[in-house]
Amino acid sequence: MAAFPNLNTEAGLKKLDEHLLTRSYITGYQASKDDITVFAALAKPPTSQFVNASRWYNHIDALLRISGVSAEGSGVIVEGSAPVAEETIATPPAADSKDAADEEDDDDVDLFGEETEEEKKAAEERAASVKASTKKKESGKSSVLIDIKPWDDETDMKKLEEAVRSVQMEGLFWGASKLVPVGYGIKKLQIMCTIVDDLVSVDTMIEETLTVEPINEFVQSCDIVAFNKI
Repeated sequence: MAAFPNLNTEAGLKKLDEHLLTRSYITGYQASKDDITVFAALAKPPTSQFVNASRWYNHIDALLRISGVSAEGSGVIVEGSAPVAEETIATPPAADSKDAADEEDDDDVDLFGEETEEEKKAAEERAASVKASTKKKESGKSSVLIDIKPWDDETDMKKLEEAVRSVQMEGLFWGASKLVPVGYGIKKLQIMCTIVDDLVSVDTMIEETLTVEPINEFVQSCDIVAFNKI
C-alpha cells in the first residue's frame, strides 16, 4: 500500500514525484481508485518542477474527462485526505472541472507553505466533486499498455517516442510513458494509451502504423502488455 504525507506541501509533492519516477500509476499498471484518491487530495496541479507528478496528474485528468476510472487499486493513504467512495468513479462534470480550474488560478495560494484554508477548501471541493459524480461510465473504451522495442542501443529513444506519439487517429489517446531497461544497454519504451474500441484496433495500429515506414526506422517490434476494459 502506497502512503504519502500532505500533498499540498513541498515534501508531499517531492515524495509523490519520486514515487512516480518509475511508475505510470500510483499502484498497478492501470489507472485505479488509488490514483483518484491522490488526484483528489491535490489542491492544484503539480508545477513543472515536479516532472513525474505533473505528467501523471495531466494523464489522470484526461482519463476522468474522457473515460472515467473504475479499477479498485491496492490501496493508498494520503495524510489529511478522506478516502474515495466505493462506487465507480466516472467522468467529472465539465462545470466542476472549470470551477476547480478557477480555484487553481488564485495567486495567493502558497503551495510550499502551511496548508491554507483556501487549499483545504479546494481539496475538499475536488474530492466532493469526484465522489458526487455518479454519471454512467462510457462503455466501449479500453486502457492498453504497449512495449515498444528499438533496434539497438544506438536508437534515439526520444525520437522513437515522438514518432509513436505522432500517430493520431479518432478514438486514440496517448498517455503516460517510461523507458524500461532490457539489457546490453538497450531500453524499451513502455507507453499507455486509451482507445475507443469501435474506432481503434490496437493490432491493426501496430501492424499498419507502428511497425512500417517511417516509424520502423526506430521501432523493431511492439507487444501488448496489458489490455483492460474501462
